[in-house]
Amino acid sequence: MNNQTYLYGGMFTTTLRWVAGWTYFSAFWRRLILENKLNPDEAGYIGEKFNHFLPNALGIKPIIEHLVSNPESLWWAMVSFTVIEGIVGLLFMFGLFTRLMSIGVFGLAFGILLGSGWLGTTCLDEWQIGILGVAAGFTIFMSGGGKYSMDEYFIRKNKSFTAKKWFRLLGSGVLPLKDNIANKLVLAGSVFILALTLFTNQYFHGGVYGKLHNLSVKPHVTISNAFIQNNTLSFTVFRDEGADVYGSFLIGIKLIDQQGNIIFEQNQAQLSHLAKEQIKNDYVARVKPGKHSLILPLGAKATLNFKIASIRNTTDKYILELIDISGEKWTQEITL
Repeated sequence: MNNQTYLYGGMFTTTLRWVAGWTYFSAFWRRLILENKLNPDEAGYIGEKFNHFLPNALGIKPIIEHLVSNPESLWWAMVSFTVIEGIVGLLFMFGLFTRLMSIGVFGLAFGILLGSGWLGTTCLDEWQIGILGVAAGFTIFMSGGGKYSMDEYFIRKNKSFTAKKWFRLLGSGVLPLKDNIANKLVLAGSVFILALTLFTNQYFHGGVYGKLHNLSVKPHVTISNAFIQNNTLSFTVFRDEGADVYGSFLIGIKLIDQQGNIIFEQNQAQLSHLAKEQIKNDYVARVKPGKHSLILPLGAKATLNFKIASIRNTTDKYILELIDISGEKWTQEITL
């Protein structure tokens, strides 16, 4: 394929390059220019959004958990990620070192896909953003920047570096590949991305066969490590499903014996006034008292402790019940 073919190929994908580039540059623009979303002490901190990815991320959950468990490391990661998005998005729009930036777009989109592809209350928002970013990155890598790019401007000016093999690999122009190799690369890349599309769509949402599911629709809380010791009821809550922009609001906690008697109870007024020492948070997304309830953001994990009256061992087993404002209830058996 000659230079004219790549020139037109890149020109025809100009809109895709500009729009995809803006989606990444705009993340930098929103977080640092329009607002400051890199301040851990302010509402809207991007680290909390990152924490929302944790419950159902694919393959990279240990990395996310490590970062959200270590706030300083998380802050540096969010700053680095934001700066990279800004640089990649801006240079991608300008078409400067287009193929190198397309690799950046591919990598950023792939990370978004694995981390947050399960989120999206109505249109599988994050999955669509991720998989389309992967496809855009690969497409622009093959086409280069085309006529309306800085790369092509330098080529027209006959800058010496544009004749180098590394520039054709990282910038624009004719890929230094034989036609049959380029054809196979396009086919293999397209098959891989289609397979990735179908696999992640099925994994996250059951979108290929079977029953559709959306883990972002309603809240779910997992209860673990529940026990009673020294007149203290202790248990861990982990909010692992539901919308990332809307918390779970606990309005009741009950401890019930096998005869149905309520041994211990907390209503929503009491839960809205829990003391800080009763809540031990694990991640940056924090379980905390709200105005009318106990708020559990998506991805938040915390151990709760309550002082209770001495229990006369009328039974060996008890049921711990959590009640959400939506009417959902979650239970866990406790054995003494």
